[in-house]
Amino acid sequence: MIVFRFHSRDLHMVLGPTKNGKPIRFKVKLDGIPPGDNCGVDSTPDGNGEIREPRLYQLIRQKGQIKDRTLEIEFFDSGVQAFSFTFG
Repeated sequence: MIVFRFHSRDLHMVLGPTKNGKPIRFKVKLDGIPPGDNCGVDSTPDGNGEIREPRLYQLIRQKGQIKDRTLEIEFFDSGVQAFSFTFG
């Protein structure tokens, strides 16, 4: 699990699956709960998502006022490659 404090509208992460290409399931939480309307294009309102290829994944897209938030991302399969966070 990765826990990260941020202050921006969007939170992205560069992620990739294992070398065998098997998808990796993940779940994100925003301030300890599923993101709901603040989910990104690569996560659902209940926080679920899947890594299928190496690329930039949009995990959070805050609606309304931008404020300090805490992201938690938990990976349910082994072999994830996590490279960097980016913000928008």
